[in-house]
Amino acid sequence: MSGKGAPQVTGPIDATGVDVVVVAGTWHEVITDGLIAGAQRALEAAGASWRLVRVPGSFELPVVAKAALEQGADAVVALGVIIRGGTPHFEFVSNAATDGLTRVAIDTGKPVGFGVLTLDDEAQGIARAGLPGSEEDKGFEAADAAMRTALILRSLHA
Repeated sequence: MSGKGAPQVTGPIDATGVDVVVVAGTWHEVITDGLIAGAQRALEAAGASWRLVRVPGSFELPVVAKAALEQGADAVVALGVIIRGGTPHFEFVSNAATDGLTRVAIDTGKPVGFGVLTLDDEAQGIARAGLPGSEEDKGFEAADAAMRTALILRSLHA
């Protein structure tokens, strides 16, 4: 696992008035629920308003993220879990989710916090899901990045 080189969070932020939609897949429930809980901790600590939308899987994240941003959300936090199997399906879904979410952010000009875990096995997901004993909290990190980016964009428009 590589948490090496991760930035040190510079402290709490005030995201009051920032509207965030958390879009989360339904595969690998324990890991996904950990990611959602981490995002919730970050969003509530910063005072952002937020809501959760569930989608069938990671492939569906980009289209729902785009709709949320077009409907007025300031940012989206995309959460999903893709675990490598024995077929090329992993690469197709991982690439589609990553490329799609990147395109959504660029096309809308709004941040998409990327919390899609692409894993070799379930143990890697447990280690990153912000669960008791996890080494990382990728849901929290994705939400924090989305809010910080939304605030940076607001400051550029001021």
